[in-house]
Amino acid sequence: MDFADSNNNFAKEASCILQVTQREPRLTGEGVIVAILDSGIDFFLPEFQDAEGKTRVLAIWDQTAVAEEQQGFLPPPGYQEGVLYTREQINEALSLGRENGQKLVPVLDLSGHGTAVAGVAAGSLIGVAPKADILVIKLGTPQPDSFPRTTQLIRGIDYAVKLGIELNKPVVLNLSFGNTYGDHHGNSLLERFIDNASEIGKSAIIIGSGNEGASRGHTAGIAKELQRIELTIADYETGLSIQLWKHYQDIYNMTIVSPSGERVTLELANLRQADTVRRRLEQTQLLCFLGEPLPYSTSQEIFIDMMPMERGMPIERGMPIERGISVGSYINSGVWRFELEPVSVVTGEYRFYLPSYAVRNAGTGFLLPTPEMTITIPSTSRRAITVGAYDPIYRRYADFSGRGFVYRYEEGRLNRPNVPFGVAEVKPDLTAPGVNISVPVPNGGYEKVSGTSFATPFVSGSAALLMEWGIVRGNDPFLFGQKLKAYLIRGTRPLAGVPERPDSMTGWGTLCVQNSIPL
Repeated sequence: MDFADSNNNFAKEASCILQVTQREPRLTGEGVIVAILDSGIDFFLPEFQDAEGKTRVLAIWDQTAVAEEQQGFLPPPGYQEGVLYTREQINEALSLGRENGQKLVPVLDLSGHGTAVAGVAAGSLIGVAPKADILVIKLGTPQPDSFPRTTQLIRGIDYAVKLGIELNKPVVLNLSFGNTYGDHHGNSLLERFIDNASEIGKSAIIIGSGNEGASRGHTAGIAKELQRIELTIADYETGLSIQLWKHYQDIYNMTIVSPSGERVTLELANLRQADTVRRRLEQTQLLCFLGEPLPYSTSQEIFIDMMPMERGMPIERGMPIERGISVGSYINSGVWRFELEPVSVVTGEYRFYLPSYAVRNAGTGFLLPTPEMTITIPSTSRRAITVGAYDPIYRRYADFSGRGFVYRYEEGRLNRPNVPFGVAEVKPDLTAPGVNISVPVPNGGYEKVSGTSFATPFVSGSAALLMEWGIVRGNDPFLFGQKLKAYLIRGTRPLAGVPERPDSMTGWGTLCVQNSIPL
């Protein structure tokens, strides 16, 4: 524990956290709820107990558990799935010891991800906010970098926000996961729900920007003339999905060229919306879906699913497939090429996305990747506080950290050329320590990990400290939501090697809690 504590203390000092926890105003997060929406928690660890050995976990909602009314295992009132375990039940389980206690409260954290995140944000020994109440919502994400069902996540956010209102306490929600599927403009149902939830109660939603910055999973450009996009597919890839996002008004034909030079052209201008076209190149089956704009988004998606062909199936190359095909072993490896030929183009903007690096082979990626706009969804939610990662030892940006954007506008610039550019929108909002962070491990001990998953709880714990100072102690009863984001941004400091703030890597800068409190 001493090693883990001293290791994280350096990161805390770099984030100006020790300056407000070990000295006046000596903040601890007391009176604030930190909600961890993740893979569960090992509540038997000392990190989640107070000095008397009682749990600091307010409740655990295990959405993966099966309710059993006769045994009193029920979901929270008003919800239909999972089981809610109360603080009283958790304390009783602690009194029975691990072996018998897990029979009473059978919550496991198979991946350890939720335990690690909770420890950084609010652990009693190494956490940023060691006296905050901990609310755990297990979303059923057993593997790191996996993603829960949207409905699970929406219900979890809804419950956490409503519980804060019911208990009249500020609540910080920590989401240390994301995926690459979507147009990345903050317009999906989930992103818009998060924006709305951020305006309810005294809440703040903190989300990691993801680890796709250097994964070669994104490329973008302007296709006002023929564009060729090359993608390397590594050996032993069992399948791959590719998203092409574009403006609906831009129309292309797309030619797909296999590693051996076989090619098929999709005349997208002649396809009906929501059509699925099936083609074969070499031993790879292509399923191409032409999407349509949705009521909340003007973007259009072209989705391409690459799957292995069943061996020996007699199908003419480049011809439609009339019946389903069972999956064989691997898709063809090598360099694939996607050619975009403009038919009727206004903007020409296009963006390709691959699945997360965690679900594809290391050698699979675009030959000319674009690191910008690699933040994962739902960190693209406009009202969320989006967190990137940096290395506090060397004070440098972590290249795996998902990059976002800086949107600018030119107010009156045509008539007043001396008016500077204005900043309209920025993601990520800030960065925090995310390299070699010590975290608790289920069943005991600590390990070092890296990722925006662990930078995010630094900001979540810090948000709890600010809320304690403002709301609990009465210094600022409105220190939540966008005001909290503004305070965190105001306190940020520049990172070495970043010439201008804000930027797409670090946002407004690195976390500094001391500077964020108007003392």
